[in-house]
Amino acid sequence: MTEELEEYICRHIDAEPAHLATLNRDTYLYHLRPRMCSGHLQGRLLKMFVRMIQPKRVLELGTFTGYSAQCLAEGLITTDAKVHTIEIDDELEDFIREHLCESPYNDNIHLHIGDALEIIDTLEDDFDLVFIDANKRHYLDYYHKVLPRVKSGGYIIADNTIWYEKVTEENSRHDAQTEGIIAFNNYIATDDRVEKVIVPVRDGLTIIYKKP
Repeated sequence: MTEELEEYICRHIDAEPAHLATLNRDTYLYHLRPRMCSGHLQGRLLKMFVRMIQPKRVLELGTFTGYSAQCLAEGLITTDAKVHTIEIDDELEDFIREHLCESPYNDNIHLHIGDALEIIDTLEDDFDLVFIDANKRHYLDYYHKVLPRVKSGGYIIADNTIWYEKVTEENSRHDAQTEGIIAFNNYIATDDRVEKVIVPVRDGLTIIYKKP
């Protein structure tokens, strides 16, 4: 997608809420790799997915600065629905919590700091929707960990599954992150427990439906 096309799309969808525009700006001002932030287009898409799925319990792996967590929470239909989001980098915690305090969806978001592969086991109950956007090396580990915790008929959304188009470079030497995404994509493609489709938005979103 070209910058011009993305700009056109963003002008013709719901506006970015003010608190998210501030969060996006601060992410670019104060953090390395700000493109990890979901941003306007993907944020509105995540909210729409939540609207359609209507989950009561959402799990996010990889909070970064909290933009996507707030978009997921914005889409929740009922006030008792919750988003649990896990971030391994404890240096981000103060920034995340500062912006959560400015969010109208703060009460619906539970932030956990630590390794997702360890924290998932401490969380009670199963989830209707899981959003994976953490360490690309461990995507397949995350999938194996969360699939049993996703309710039948629930969804997993995995971000960055096109990975700058590196996944198509069959004869190239790949770094560990690219290898992790390729292994994840190859496994999902043959897993008959789920239905799946890759949507070429930004860096690729894989939508996975767990069959009843």
